[in-house]
Amino acid sequence: MKFFVDTADTAEIADLAATGLLDGVTTNPSLIAKSGRDFMEVTKEICGLVHGPVSAEVIALDHEGMMREAEKLRKIADNVCIKVPLTIDGLKTCKKLSGDGTMVNVTLCFSANQALLAAKAGATFISPFVGRHDDNGFDGMGLISDIRLIYDNYSFATEILVASVRHGIHVLESAKIGADVMTAPPAVIKGLFKHVLTDKGIEGFLADWAKTGQTL
Repeated sequence: MKFFVDTADTAEIADLAATGLLDGVTTNPSLIAKSGRDFMEVTKEICGLVHGPVSAEVIALDHEGMMREAEKLRKIADNVCIKVPLTIDGLKTCKKLSGDGTMVNVTLCFSANQALLAAKAGATFISPFVGRHDDNGFDGMGLISDIRLIYDNYSFATEILVASVRHGIHVLESAKIGADVMTAPPAVIKGLFKHVLTDKGIEGFLADWAKTGQTL
């Protein structure tokens, strides 16, 4: 499963990229606003930090407006992936862009039927929001299972990008189901490294080493 980080914080992206585990980045207008920086500038910097897809979201809600914004965004770098909402106009834009060879991430997916539509429109990625789904009394991981089954039934090439990931269990369950990608905030990804027994093991090794009085 590919690991994307969901942030516009370039320092966090660079830190995770150094581990060799980072396969891409997802951003959105809220994350860019939080950075306090120019949208185009920060997107260009992120594209230089990773080799994989960098999702940059359009703001327009109409097809013509989305296409105008997409034209500007895809000139930033070859690894820009245009992010569009799961609406009729969003899928029109998806169809047009994917037909031109541009990567498209269809976002704000909350049903398997929506995911089916996105795949038929040629989406590179579909982004179901599991955390928000759970928050509203639905089964987020059940949604991922349904999409995986449908995509496998018809051999759709669209990759399932699990979004709104809140904790390690979401990551684990996504991997078990067979999701292609998950995107999570830096804190969630860094939390995957942590385990109390790992910490205790390191403490024990260091204590034993200290008793030897040796240095490396």
